[in-house]
Amino acid sequence: MQVSATPRVLLLNASMEPLCIVSVHRAVVLLMSGKAAVVEEGGVLHAEHLSLPLPVVLSLTRYVHVPVRRSVPPTRRTVLQRDGHRCAYCGGVADTVDHVLPRSRGGRHEWGNVVAACMRCNHRKADRLLHEIGWSLLFTPHAPRWSLAFGQAAARAEPAWSPYLAA
Repeated sequence: MQVSATPRVLLLNASMEPLCIVSVHRAVVLLMSGKAAVVEEGGVLHAEHLSLPLPVVLSLTRYVHVPVRRSVPPTRRTVLQRDGHRCAYCGGVADTVDHVLPRSRGGRHEWGNVVAACMRCNHRKADRLLHEIGWSLLFTPHAPRWSLAFGQAAARAEPAWSPYLAA
């Protein structure tokens, strides 16, 4: 098989809700075993005695119960993604994260206390509170929904996934 166009495939539950992103190899195994069907294709995969549609989006043929999803942890990547790579203090391009209530003052590493920040604002704020330096946040930090953390970057990377990752 020759795979060049799409190295990843969006896997949907039978209810059309996004489950995960799988490799093309895993997608072909699911197709061949009859566990999934192609929803959107992006070409053809050729083997010696077989041609298959190149899946971009797959749907499971049977519904799989998914337990309550764990929340996405606030990592540097996910915080920058949630905040659109914009500094919460000045609106410039963010390249790091900052704790609104500094950890040295009892602040926790949780979604409501971590924001994206540019290096300049992060150093100027240091371990002080916002009211001590007369600053305010441009937005209120919050925990993203799982589908947003999973979907926004993926939808930019693969536009065909956008309708399945919305809401």
